[in-house]
Amino acid sequence: CCVGTKETAFISAVTAAGLVHSVTRSCSAGNVTECSCDVTLRHGGSASEGWHWGGCSDDIHYGMSFSRKFLDVPFKNITGKSGSGLAAMNLHNNEAGRQAVAKLMSVDCRCHGVSGSCAVKTCWKTMSSFEKIGRFLKDKYENSIQISDRLKKKLRRKEKSQRKIPIGKEDLLYVNKSPNYCVEDQKLGIPGTQGRECNRTSQGPDGCNLLCCGRGYNTHVVRHVGRCECKFVWCCYVRCRRCETMTDVHTCK
Repeated sequence: CCVGTKETAFISAVTAAGLVHSVTRSCSAGNVTECSCDVTLRHGGSASEGWHWGGCSDDIHYGMSFSRKFLDVPFKNITGKSGSGLAAMNLHNNEAGRQAVAKLMSVDCRCHGVSGSCAVKTCWKTMSSFEKIGRFLKDKYENSIQISDRLKKKLRRKEKSQRKIPIGKEDLLYVNKSPNYCVEDQKLGIPGTQGRECNRTSQGPDGCNLLCCGRGYNTHVVRHVGRCECKFVWCCYVRCRRCETMTDVHTCK
């Protein structure tokens, strides 16, 4: 369904980033024989400024290389090089996900010194949490760029008036506009949002305002019966009360 859309661009980027993140974490943990920590930093630092490299810096180079070999090769083999415009778009979005991991690398430090003073610091490079990487890519998704499906020498914007604006390596690209995910379309495999349970008080993607696409929602009361106030009785069983609760459930019209 929905090939070459903003959503598939986001999925490509997150998949590539996730592979880099997972493999690199395994390298740092010593779970992969082909890689380990970033040994190039071990003898660097600035003693005069009171810090030096140490610990186990995440070495994303192996993770990046592994991700490229695992995810990019199928698209490169389509016609021998980069293939169609869709293949080139997928290659770009894969790399955008990997670049997000590299861009968000940070430096962590640990203090050393008498009575907890920070006379000397040991520092190492570490990847950001995948949640932070995901938020970065979500922002790129919301600002993704539509490109021409006719591949010439390089990828180019669909809007002729914007073609002089360069495409960044961290930008997400799409060819086809997204369908209306609000309405059921059996041919495209889109279930729509009618009947979906939503959160009346949320302003996020699970909220009734957004999920119901402005159609409104129905509210009905659901009765739950279960055990509660359970206590252990010596010896040896658990005694519980039977409790009943009523809950409002909201579903999209």
